Amino acid sequence: MSEQTLPNPMPQGNVVSRIMYSRYTRLILILVFAASVLLPIVFMATTSIKQPIEIRESGAILPTRGIFTENWGRAFANVPLVRYLFNSTVVAVTSTLLALLIAVPATYSIVRFRTGGMVLPSLILGTYVMPPIVVSIPIFMMTRIAGLTDTLFGLILLHGMANLPVAVWLIDSYIRSLPVELEQAAWVDGYGRFETLLKVVIPLIRPGIVSAGMICMILSWNEFLFALILTYSDVSHTFPIGISRYEGEHGLQFGEMAAAALTGIIPIYLIVLFFQRYLVEGLTQGGVRG
Repeated sequence: MSEQTLPNPMPQGNVVSRIMYSRYTRLILILVFAASVLLPIVFMATTSIKQPIEIRESGAILPTRGIFTENWGRAFANVPLVRYLFNSTVVAVTSTLLALLIAVPATYSIVRFRTGGMVLPSLILGTYVMPPIVVSIPIFMMTRIAGLTDTLFGLILLHGMANLPVAVWLIDSYIRSLPVELEQAAWVDGYGRFETLLKVVIPLIRPGIVSAGMICMILSWNEFLFALILTYSDVSHTFPIGISRYEGEHGLQFGEMAAAALTGIIPIYLIVLFFQRYLVEGLTQGGVRG
């Protein structure tokens, strides 16, 4: 009986080289991605310390005529930036809470009890994919009739309703990932549907709620169109509108705008950093369906 010839195993050197090549490839991809994300922030930071004439004449990333820190002082002196940041914070936080307050029970009812059949989920998602400019005039007319133009309360209602489809869409996967047997056990123990939602469902989908809330807050913080249409005074202007207010005798003051923009992204970065654990946990658990 002849012995079968086994194929020669892959040389160890080739295996090591492939592993190293794979690591270097991943490292290069990570560096390219990090550069694409950080380069605009770095450019904005260096622009905030450049002289106005240098910003218009030079395309260099780093300052070539010395550090010009007056842009930071002027950013707060020439425009009520603190007021705009306060308005954006109030609108973003309150509208996010409003969206979650409606989205959590609504999504639970849609997923578990088929409320609205197939029509309601489609309508909710359809309102999100619709271009905002399409409904800008009707929303302006309704807001004016209700006497809510140039008020933070009007922006809170609008942002809350605008972010509601996003919250429903994100929370949907978290609720579907829960075993329905947990809720059935709660019903056997005498819990009602609303009590089951509060004491069983919400604690289990807390990472998903936090993730949805963070995304809704970021969307509200960055919203520009409706804030531009519905507000026209410093009392209700938000941060994105305030950025466009840096105008001087010779055009836009890009150095001051860069300083203000860096100030405005700090709160969002701190929120993401603080809730990073919940965000990662929510995104990983939400992608698993039961």
